[in-house]
Amino acid sequence: MTTADDFWPALPLGPGVKVLAHDANGVGALDKPAGVLSHPNEAKDAARSLLTCRYDHEAECFVWTTAGGESRLWLLNRLDGATSGVILVAADATVARAIKQQFAKKQIRKVYQALVFGKPAERSQHWQDRLAVQKTGGMVRTSATRGHVPANTQMQFLKSAQGAFSTSLLQLEPHTGRSHQLRVQCAKRRLPIVGDQTYGDFALNRAFAKATGLKRLFLHSLETGFDYELGGKKFSFRAAAPLPAEFTRTY
Repeated sequence: MTTADDFWPALPLGPGVKVLAHDANGVGALDKPAGVLSHPNEAKDAARSLLTCRYDHEAECFVWTTAGGESRLWLLNRLDGATSGVILVAADATVARAIKQQFAKKQIRKVYQALVFGKPAERSQHWQDRLAVQKTGGMVRTSATRGHVPANTQMQFLKSAQGAFSTSLLQLEPHTGRSHQLRVQCAKRRLPIVGDQTYGDFALNRAFAKATGLKRLFLHSLETGFDYELGGKKFSFRAAAPLPAEFTRTY
């Protein structure tokens, strides 16, 4: 019989993926590097995904074979491939359903940090927008104009750097979970996230990459926390992924 002590160390983790935390009920958090997919869209993507194995899109879980039989790991949320940081998983289907209910009720606290071009006018702001989200052919595009989907984020300015590039490190806590929400909300306020190839400043991205040698989307899922109920008992789960070194190399 596979125990929790055996299960988590034996995960077929993707390149650079690390286990951050897990509890006795099977709730876990992984640290996903930028460039790694949350899950493979096709079989050929498995080698560069969170886990290097088959993904069941209908059940939303990874499946692989071990000496003890078939193992599964349920994916609880997703990050864009270019975004790094905390991503939640569960080793049990019942637990997965319980946590997804928390997401549906917007009872999951998520904290991101982003390196942006420019500096916000205020140290703290509550951003409220109406977004238009379009999904076509597997591609997602989000706009902050003529939309009707509410998007709310709390922004906190952390620090800035003045040099060849004016950049700021922001802490962003989304209260809604829209596709590309943080990237679009930053861009709308003329604070494009460094390295954003869809909504960012393309000329500044090229100049920044050439000057620093750093080429990635500078958006990181820093912390995630929530309370949940299982079997009539209440539990708390918290996980944090250290800010990647490339964020601090710009200061």
